[in-house]
Amino acid sequence: MILPVYLYGHPVLRKVAEDIDSDYPGLSALIKNMYETMYNADGVGLAAPQTGLSIRVLVIDLDALSENIPEVKGFKKIFINAHVIELSGEEVIREEGCLSLPGIHENVKRSSRVRLKYMDENFVPYEEVFEGYKSRVIQHEMDHLDGKLFIDRISPIRKQMIKGKLNNLIAGKINCDYRTKSVK
Repeated sequence: MILPVYLYGHPVLRKVAEDIDSDYPGLSALIKNMYETMYNADGVGLAAPQTGLSIRVLVIDLDALSENIPEVKGFKKIFINAHVIELSGEEVIREEGCLSLPGIHENVKRSSRVRLKYMDENFVPYEEVFEGYKSRVIQHEMDHLDGKLFIDRISPIRKQMIKGKLNNLIAGKINCDYRTKSVK
């Protein structure tokens, strides 16, 4: 089932998401629906807060980008109760967009490496280091779990320049090819 993607301005996007346990009701269906929603919107990652649930669940599938970014071929993962342990490596600037901020793309500086503690869909724990583009997408999605958006990482001047677009998102004045839920 395709879920609505919650847009900028919705309070759920600013909450720090909660850890869950293995008996969270409907988790398998939620994960399936999150992937379906992400694919429908041509996204490569989706965090539960973007579907209105303030829980630490995110899905990523980077395979669609593998023609241009070979390192991500076959990278499809579910992260539950994920927490960043360490950011390291050089800081890299690259353009980002977000399903919760349709039509907005900005250059964002992120660390090239992230060490993450998480569980898979069977609640098997992992501690793993991700690098390059995988690291960038994971950090972007992790921000959602921590109540942050990529626009929080841009300069005040750039944020001022996109203020009109942000106000339109809050007002529900958007043109989008996927199902959304705005504040209004």
